[in-house]
Amino acid sequence: MYTIRFNFEQPGLEPVTLTNIEAGFSLLELALKNDIELHHNCGGVCACSTCHLYVEKGGDFLEELSDREEDFIDRAVNPKLNSRLGCQCLLQEGSGEIEVTLPDQTQFLGE
Repeated sequence: MYTIRFNFEQPGLEPVTLTNIEAGFSLLELALKNDIELHHNCGGVCACSTCHLYVEKGGDFLEELSDREEDFIDRAVNPKLNSRLGCQCLLQEGSGEIEVTLPDQTQFLGE
């Protein structure tokens, strides 16, 4: 079971911590199930970069970065070395703590 903390760059949003999370879900799925807004223009099939996030801790518990995902991360706004796409961050079997930061998504409101 996992504990996942979602932090936000957007001012005014408090961190959200999810506990007792089972393997097999993506970070995008978990965000949406828990009313955490994370854009996903392509529907979560690794065909855009709108579910971009930063993995601060626990990256070893997530499915490895694929070449396809890496290509889309390069198109994301402000990519960093710890950038991932939420739709591709599938929780592997095991348990631990994962911490991610969601970029300020207000920049996408006009798109």
